[in-house]
Amino acid sequence: MTEIDRSSIIAVAMSGGVDSSVAAAILKNNSYDIVGITMRVWSGDVPNTKSRRHACYGPGEEEDIEDAKFVAKKLNIPLQIIDLKNEYQSTVLDYFKREYIMGRTPNPCVKCNRYIKFKALLKEARKRGIDFDYIATGHYARVEYDDVSHRYMLKKGCDESKDQSYFLYTLSQEQLAYTIFPVGEYLKEDVKSLAAKWGLSVFNKPESQNFIDGEYNSFFKEEAKPGPIINNQGDIIGQHKGIPFYTIGQRKGLGISAEQSLYVTDIDRFNNTVKVGFKEELYKSKFIVTELNWIIYDKLSSTIEAKAKIRSNHKEAEASIIPLEKDRLLVVFREPQLAITPGQSIVFYKEDLVLGGGTIESVES
Repeated sequence: MTEIDRSSIIAVAMSGGVDSSVAAAILKNNSYDIVGITMRVWSGDVPNTKSRRHACYGPGEEEDIEDAKFVAKKLNIPLQIIDLKNEYQSTVLDYFKREYIMGRTPNPCVKCNRYIKFKALLKEARKRGIDFDYIATGHYARVEYDDVSHRYMLKKGCDESKDQSYFLYTLSQEQLAYTIFPVGEYLKEDVKSLAAKWGLSVFNKPESQNFIDGEYNSFFKEEAKPGPIINNQGDIIGQHKGIPFYTIGQRKGLGISAEQSLYVTDIDRFNNTVKVGFKEELYKSKFIVTELNWIIYDKLSSTIEAKAKIRSNHKEAEASIIPLEKDRLLVVFREPQLAITPGQSIVFYKEDLVLGGGTIESVES
């Protein structure tokens, strides 16, 4: 963890999970002056819930807040609960809904980090009179200052199996300057062991696995219109429930019987059709990227070679990153990759260093 002045006040974003709880405990045990902040975002509008804990957005939020309160009391630190339901609705949920309606696949975690956790939450905390110099979270990532470039660098967490740098590539230099990731240098198992050692009951708490606790149907019940599923020849071979319920590469839930597995290969929102084909058709190499954010420099001025990740669980692959006009990129993978999906984030790496990233806009046939 980056060394900071011991007189600094650190606000810790506490979700009620083991990672942010241990992040707070690490700082507390190192004699930093800390204050906990927890956001409330659920509006009670997700029916058909399947669980009470395994989502960022859902009724399990109340239990998470209680867990954050318990940890704060155990560590003897103040905790403020900040209501961000309106901001979350307009910034994350509306975006999530809009992208699926357009036939794209959104990345709500990236939007939440950029506009809610590292912006709206801190802005509201300051409005409440909470004084702090740094913000700390439980993300598995690292921030280091580079004396040569005079820039803050974002790096992968030491536990690559839990690395969350993919979701943080949109952070600006200003944000990285006051951000701390206390668990970034730890393995997940070590974090859980520390939680147990320090008497934090969340040490065995399940991790959030989904964005929303429940079915997505309620988000699209008015906009989703059934339509045809077609094959490469344009023949109608089935009916879809509505474009928002499908994504490129999807195999399950198509309701089509075939000798060989079929996958969603294209979504046409204008004609309300879902196209299916075989797995080999999903491998593509070239695509356009927009909404760029660079960390190691202000702007890319010439072609670079780097590794790129097109999903959080995607294995990085070698690619050429070619700058285009109007702040766009052409990315060309050395080897074709499976299911490159418009709307998803792409993040560029050099070993453990995050170069930057953007949003996949379109994929060349």
